[in-house]
Amino acid sequence: MAYMGIDIGTTGCKALVFDATGRMKVSAYREYVTIMPRPGWAELDSRLVMDACFEVISESAAQASEPIAALAISSQGEAFTPVDDVGAILGNAQVSFDTRAAAIAGEWSEKFGREKLYRITGHTAHPMFTLFKLLWMKRHQPEIWHKTAKFLCFEDLLAARLGATPTMGWPLAGRTMLFDVTRKTWNQEIIDAVGLRKEQLAMPMASGSVSGIVKPDIAAKLGLSTGVKIVTGGHDQVMGALGAGVINEGSAMYATGTVECITPAFSRPIFSESLFNNNLCTYNHAIDAMFATVAFSLTGGNILKWFRDEFGQREVELAKTPGAVNAYEQLMRQMTSTPSSLLVLPYFTPTGTPYFDPDATGAILGLKLSTTRGELLRALLESVALEMKLNMKLLERAGIVINELRAIGGGAKNRVWTQLKADVMNKPITTLEITEAGCLGAAALACAADSEEDIRHCINRWVKPGIKLVPNPEYADIYEEKFLRYKTLYPALKPLL
Repeated sequence: MAYMGIDIGTTGCKALVFDATGRMKVSAYREYVTIMPRPGWAELDSRLVMDACFEVISESAAQASEPIAALAISSQGEAFTPVDDVGAILGNAQVSFDTRAAAIAGEWSEKFGREKLYRITGHTAHPMFTLFKLLWMKRHQPEIWHKTAKFLCFEDLLAARLGATPTMGWPLAGRTMLFDVTRKTWNQEIIDAVGLRKEQLAMPMASGSVSGIVKPDIAAKLGLSTGVKIVTGGHDQVMGALGAGVINEGSAMYATGTVECITPAFSRPIFSESLFNNNLCTYNHAIDAMFATVAFSLTGGNILKWFRDEFGQREVELAKTPGAVNAYEQLMRQMTSTPSSLLVLPYFTPTGTPYFDPDATGAILGLKLSTTRGELLRALLESVALEMKLNMKLLERAGIVINELRAIGGGAKNRVWTQLKADVMNKPITTLEITEAGCLGAAALACAADSEEDIRHCINRWVKPGIKLVPNPEYADIYEEKFLRYKTLYPALKPLL
């Protein structure tokens, strides 16, 4: 039998099929456009997202050599879709970096109690979360609000489209800020304060629970066999951690994509003043009885894209010639091999943790006429790693131990970039045979649910480590000194930028 993991991201969705031993057999991908009708707004047309999901499921099923027994879903967090009583979509989904609810997030959380909200949900108030997006809709789109029978995140929306009762894994429920992460249920006080009814939300279940079966007519349309189980997954960062083998304390996923993320696992919920003040959450892992947090920088791999677009036009043109490597690889080969003398504040977007500053801007310090393009590129990548080191130090101070990082995402395929991170973080980083860890984690949950195997055993069989990159002691010492200076940058420059 085969198992499918589906990942619904902000820019596209993918489906991967694995056999029962964890070998990837088939993959399919579709992109969709982020709609930005006004400054601060960012939406997805949920109809197009569901169409794309059906396309990747159908394409993967058609190529699979074995029948698919079960599937599970990894989903971007926070975004929700309003649907009516017959399941028709009533409006677009506001994605994570939509900030239109900023004023509401501040005023509502102060009235409810910011610390009280944190103690229930494990999250600090921010306009990215579903709670505040819902309140914005209630205030500014009352005609949609009153017609809506259910507000569904993308995991539960797809489950419903496949024929199951709308369900979501606990890790995704946590990202709504409507969920009690210790009691593992919707919080009635928050729901009442918003003006919702519990029946308007999906049923939260532990990751790896069978929530339904793909309807026969839908299965036929998608090329699936009858009786395919729909299994709960969860938030994409936690699913990525699961697919990276982060199932015990001491390890953490280090994801390099558009956004840079670190997701560790720990065995008890941690609610501390330090985590609260630094906007570092606590919510449910995909492994029952385990918890996770997400430290992230909204400036991640997108800083490399910016460099390519602004300074790598020659490489972009060369990449178009037959047999040439892509522009990113060409630029990385020209990067200086030793730590740069520059110091960069990498806030080319709003910040992530720990500051949650939507108005921050970046800075490059130490430029000279002798500065080369290769040194500038290295400094930019160093700065993102230094930002993640800042987050990691805050996590460790709160008692979350991180001894090893596991690299996933597109950037993990570049050994030079990953070595740079190991040197800056002064931690070993292990690469993985399959970097699409979100889909692997989802498919592993599907396999474990179908076979009734313990998910830990399944992950230990499926996740295959690659090379382990250890810090270069000489460079690690240089970066430790550089980190001391880096920590002073934001407080010093904030009044000036």
